[in-house]
Amino acid sequence: MNILMLDILDKFYSLLWPMLRISAFLAFTSVFPVNSLSLPIRIVMAMTFTLFLSMQIEIPKMDPTTAAGLFEVFNQLFIGFMMGLIMQITTSAIAIAGQTIANSMGLTMATLIDPSLGNVPVLSEFMVLLGTLVFLFTGGHLIVFGILLESFHTFPIGKALMTQDLLGKLISWSSLMFVAGLLVALPIMLTLLFINIGLGFVNRAAPSLHVFSIGLPAMILIGYAILWMAMPGLVGRINWLWVQCFNSLRDMMHQ
Repeated sequence: MNILMLDILDKFYSLLWPMLRISAFLAFTSVFPVNSLSLPIRIVMAMTFTLFLSMQIEIPKMDPTTAAGLFEVFNQLFIGFMMGLIMQITTSAIAIAGQTIANSMGLTMATLIDPSLGNVPVLSEFMVLLGTLVFLFTGGHLIVFGILLESFHTFPIGKALMTQDLLGKLISWSSLMFVAGLLVALPIMLTLLFINIGLGFVNRAAPSLHVFSIGLPAMILIGYAILWMAMPGLVGRINWLWVQCFNSLRDMMHQ
């Protein structure tokens, strides 16, 4: 009986380390947000990934109750947090692009409550859903799972990840959130800006037409038309953004 309990405890310790990293990644990633999935589903996903990964890697025997074990607990949580944060920044860039487009169209008052993003414009939620679909249709979930498996080889359990070079890379990637959001929304923004300028000239030339009284509904209709025509380009730029996210994850794992 004691031998059986020791075997169960040893198996638990061997599965604990990869499960910490995977659980932290699933908790902070934007594809599987905490508030959108119930706790049992997240536990089942983490255990499934852990059981699969445990057959692919070598897991050292460490006691989590010792000082070295406690340090390793925080180290595994930090690695999963960093990988999830990079994907969270990518989703935030897509949400910023949607908010910028909504500002240009005059739809900032049309908002809703998102469990993971908070109070955001409807177009931001639409862009995030579009980004999630692009992520899934391009096999992003398989790529991320492969990078997660690769991280256990490049950063095996027991190796620290907290370095100054890593923090510099994370700050550099964070700056891309605003640049990428602007790049995604720039064509639609410029088109709506020129239309606004044209409406201003019309109002200046014929003030009796009261152009600005119909300007808001006209901008909304024109904005939706432009958004529909620019959809292929939006999908391509969002796909480029996810590719940069995957490259950043691999760059972090190969520092």
